[in-house]
Amino acid sequence: MKTFAKLIFEFLRLIFRSKQGIFLENLALRHQLAVQQRSIIRPKIKNADRIFWILLSRIWDNWRYSLIIVKAPTVIGWHKKGFKLYWKWKSRRVGRPNIDWELIKLV
Repeated sequence: MKTFAKLIFEFLRLIFRSKQGIFLENLALRHQLAVQQRSIIRPKIKNADRIFWILLSRIWDNWRYSLIIVKAPTVIGWHKKGFKLYWKWKSRRVGRPNIDWELIKLV
């Protein structure tokens, strides 16, 4: 009886959702299926997969509900790591390199 009620609830939830939400959920589930089919034992998640989930999490509110192969905090961690790498690259030193202190003493 409990599973029947759950099925009815899922059916009603799907009826009232927008087409965009259904499309994004379908896309997410198909992507996870493709990742699962690439490997037999444990899914090998590539950088393209990480970028896909980061972008999907930015444009879709209910991305957590269709996530199966990794946990939601993992995707958030990937996003934070990418953000740190971006700002590390953005704030790198550009221009003439520092002069060695020994050379400055000589002059």
